[in-house]
Amino acid sequence: MTKKTGDVSGVDFVAVQVSDLERSRRFWIELVGLEAAPRAPPGAVVFATTPIPFVITTPKVELKASTRLGWGVSLWIQIEDPDALCVKLKDHGVPILADVSDGSFGRQFTFADPDGYTFVAHGKV
Repeated sequence: MTKKTGDVSGVDFVAVQVSDLERSRRFWIELVGLEAAPRAPPGAVVFATTPIPFVITTPKVELKASTRLGWGVSLWIQIEDPDALCVKLKDHGVPILADVSDGSFGRQFTFADPDGYTFVAHGKV
């Protein structure tokens, strides 16, 4: 297939707006195990994820206007050990929305971040 000017090649960047940037930064680094990239624009934390950068930002909209952020959006992250991360998050009181099970992409579970966004964590297949 020949590419045309303006053709979309795929998702290149994922950003989630959060209510408390520092609380979310700590959650993603200390509990989930992501590493912050050395540079980020003001009001954002960029994580050193590949192949697509994952970013948390200060709100661009009124987050409290919604009763459930990200409704209908499925965000997936790939991790080494879903079972271990699930236990760690449970131990820290993180809401686990679906316990670890075998799925289409290996071991997986679903959790909510501090703002209530839903994430599916799955192992490498």
